[in-house]
Amino acid sequence: MKKDLFGLREEEYRQIKETLQREPNDTELGLFGVMWSEHCCYKSTKRLLAMFPTKGRYVFQGPGENAGIVDIGSGIGIAFKMESHNHPSAVEPVQGAATGVGGIIRDVIAMGARPIASMDCLFFGPPDDRRSNYLREGIIKGVGSYGNCVGVPTIGGFTYYDPCYTGNPLVNAMCAGLVRLDGVVKSDTSKPGHVLVLLGSKTGRDGIAGAAFASAELDEAVKKSKPQVQMGDPFAEKLLIECCLEILDKGFIVSMQDMGAAGITSSAVELAAKAHAGAEIYLDNVPLREEGMNPFEIALSESQERMLLVIEERHYGDVKKIADKWGLECANIGRLIEQDRFVLYFKGQVAADVPASMLASGPTIDWPKREPAQRVIHYPTKPQTNIDGKDPMSVAKALSELPQFEDKSWIYEQYDHMVQTRTTLGPGNSVAIIYVKEIDRLIALSAASDPWRCAIDPLIGGMETVAKAVRKLAVAGAYPLGMTDCLNFPSPEVPENFWTMSEVIRGMALACQELDCPIVSGNVSLYNESPQGAILPSPVVCAVGCFDDEKFLKSNEPNVSDKLFLVGSGGSLRASAFERTFEGRLSGPLEPLDFDAERDFCSRARKTALEAAASSGRCVGLGGVAMAIIKMLRQSNLGAAIKSFNVEFLFGEGCPRALYAVPEEKTDKFLEIWDGFKVTELGSVIKDGTLRFV
Repeated sequence: MKKDLFGLREEEYRQIKETLQREPNDTELGLFGVMWSEHCCYKSTKRLLAMFPTKGRYVFQGPGENAGIVDIGSGIGIAFKMESHNHPSAVEPVQGAATGVGGIIRDVIAMGARPIASMDCLFFGPPDDRRSNYLREGIIKGVGSYGNCVGVPTIGGFTYYDPCYTGNPLVNAMCAGLVRLDGVVKSDTSKPGHVLVLLGSKTGRDGIAGAAFASAELDEAVKKSKPQVQMGDPFAEKLLIECCLEILDKGFIVSMQDMGAAGITSSAVELAAKAHAGAEIYLDNVPLREEGMNPFEIALSESQERMLLVIEERHYGDVKKIADKWGLECANIGRLIEQDRFVLYFKGQVAADVPASMLASGPTIDWPKREPAQRVIHYPTKPQTNIDGKDPMSVAKALSELPQFEDKSWIYEQYDHMVQTRTTLGPGNSVAIIYVKEIDRLIALSAASDPWRCAIDPLIGGMETVAKAVRKLAVAGAYPLGMTDCLNFPSPEVPENFWTMSEVIRGMALACQELDCPIVSGNVSLYNESPQGAILPSPVVCAVGCFDDEKFLKSNEPNVSDKLFLVGSGGSLRASAFERTFEGRLSGPLEPLDFDAERDFCSRARKTALEAAASSGRCVGLGGVAMAIIKMLRQSNLGAAIKSFNVEFLFGEGCPRALYAVPEEKTDKFLEIWDGFKVTELGSVIKDGTLRFV
């Protein structure tokens, strides 16, 4: 077994030898290769992530646990996190996406929470490309098949398209769960002497070294190799959810860890590190579904539907009895120990013995940075012979027919969004809203990303990414409690890429601070590149919000004769859908954010919803004002008569702006709320289902 198989750098290998004062054996080398991978230890981003604000008045648990938690009142919290499953989905789209959903659900369970909602943010290459379409169909099937069977509703998300994702699609899954704040499970409550119990499915060879695989660039050789992709069983996951929650309810769980990347090793090492302890693992006790598995395979398998429980030894019989009731494997596979050692025992021999703290810490790398010399991205343009780029009607029709702006109902109709009967506002809306019946409260979730703006002006693009999610909450009537993120970038080893990533994260951190929306959890996914090229910088955020008076504003239900108003000013064709479609490029710089204006916008937007001063409201985002109008009208089958405006006004992007449909009798109240903020009357809603510029 060669050390470069797991992506260890030469200096990292030397550090391991010096610390151990000996040559590591193959199993030990494999442990370090996976635990020190980008996917597990965030060695390229540790210092960058420290910029994020992580505390706030609603934050109960910030980063450092399996998921973050925000307090929604009455002793109840929402545990939530977002994860990526990009590389596995590029190799095996159905199982890659399915196990991404399953993994993030288990992160929420590990906090002691019942999963109540999922969101999926997907990025694909052009669907007219044969492989891109194959990946798209498989990924959507994987998301739907797993979520539907496991009984967690998929209530929102988005689907983006760009040629940069042709060989490397992005699959970012978010899950939210409900937890009593006095029953939260944390990983730092374990102590030496506690035993480690593996609960769930048997262990196989699927997903071995998956964390290392997720930390490398995709190439043709990797695509032909599928062992790194896990196989999911949503029915087993459903049993696991109920079993874990029953054991927790009985008071038998000290701590709990999802068994995801790096399997038993990662889970046990993380628990030991939080307890300032070590761990010994008895690999012969692990229930296996394949014969002849060696210590390396057992310790690093990423087989799905497994949890690692920390319990007091006297409770093992009780835990085993509950597991048997649910038909799940349950085995005492180790214990926490006083010494700083991670020891694997196999067939009476020591297969590995290394410092637990060393495995858990991992190196830190500050890659060289270099600002790109040119910030223009060129796009292949298709012949637009029948389109007048200065005619709003022609432009709107052309953009609305692109995959980016098509009706996405064919996608989300494959997802069950009503299971658990909590969904108040589901897919197809600007935000998703769920009902927490336990305390009679509504919770809103909004997702946002803008890779095009991040690519052209990373600092402003990072700010905009956060601001978009907060704006969406505000227009619906909610205020932010906290945010999770998934930071998707190409190789950090390229100086221009590392500079871009640093600036995007700095912009996001500034916006989180200014808009009072701390980051409570998240994920980093690097090396997103394929032989076709690197992806655009693609950070994704999902914000969770609450309502003051449980009143919310829908985004897609205007009435005939409603007046259409745009609130806010600014916007530019730079880095817009218009520019890349009709001019074949993205260019900058972008307009800086005015955070005073952002806060003012959000305050007025929430008041508009609270006072029911409009029938519908939608933030202006991708495609500008014109596409916001089309999206608002699409589900209602209504149309609009819009006054003549220039192309930049209609298709420019950026700045805090929103489209509102306002009944005649509420116009005075609406204008009073927005007095002092730029308001433009656009036209009115009409019955015949067409969009007219008059």
